[in-house]
Amino acid sequence: MKVVKSIAAMQRLSGRWRRAGRRIGLVPTMGFLHEGHLSLIRVARRRVGASGQVVVSIYVNPTQFGPAEDWVRYPRDLPRDLKACRAAGVDVVFAPSDAAMYPGKAAGRYSTYVVEEQLSQSMEGRTRPTHFRGVTTVVAKLFHLVQPDVAVFGAKDWQQAAVIRRMVTDLNFPVRMVIAPTVREPDGLAMSSRNKYLDPEQRRQATVLWQALRHARSRVGRTPIPAARLKKEIARLVAAASQAKLDYVEFFDPETLAPVARVSRGTHMALAVWVGKTRLIDNGRL
Repeated sequence: MKVVKSIAAMQRLSGRWRRAGRRIGLVPTMGFLHEGHLSLIRVARRRVGASGQVVVSIYVNPTQFGPAEDWVRYPRDLPRDLKACRAAGVDVVFAPSDAAMYPGKAAGRYSTYVVEEQLSQSMEGRTRPTHFRGVTTVVAKLFHLVQPDVAVFGAKDWQQAAVIRRMVTDLNFPVRMVIAPTVREPDGLAMSSRNKYLDPEQRRQATVLWQALRHARSRVGRTPIPAARLKKEIARLVAAASQAKLDYVEFFDPETLAPVARVSRGTHMALAVWVGKTRLIDNGRL
């Protein structure tokens, strides 16, 4: 397994692979890898085959964090991540520096961003207004540098995947996107690097996100239910957990992300909940 930190070296490698006709799979991550990430790596390997190249990027992208968010304290452990990638059969870990990814930014000489203007406006985009600009910019850069045939993302970040899919379509990236299922802990909590922030009691209460999804699924039957009513039910359920505070819950079309007034089978649900000082997200189809 190679560890690549320079832009030029990554470009040389990807160019060599393309000329040799090798398929390339990319798994973009911010590191502190867990089983959810490893499941994406396995999907990438299946998609490119034994002769293909699987690249995992490990980069805590500063432009997708707001000023008061947790970029500085976001968990980082590159040696641990490299060990996990090696065991998973990754071919290359791309771990660039901020100076490499955003040349001149520290001196105020970086001003080019990629912006999706429709799907990024609701939910996470409303709560974190600069978030998706950072996501689309860094993913576009990774696509440009790695030149993947396949890029694998997790369904836990459903809106993010939809935004990137739209970017791929609108900007004609020759990349096939694969959205892999959310990986959960035995008690239903979606795996996330931020789960590390939770103390034991908060970790117990964090399962309220999964409980909210299960409740919504139980309420969807043959007759559609008003979204406003179901939102109130979810709000009460979350409020019953003493350390949990609902940020948002939305019901929407899974492709367009357009909100729905009445919730029926096939509607998608997403929610964000603060558990203590940690903000967690989850989603699922009803």
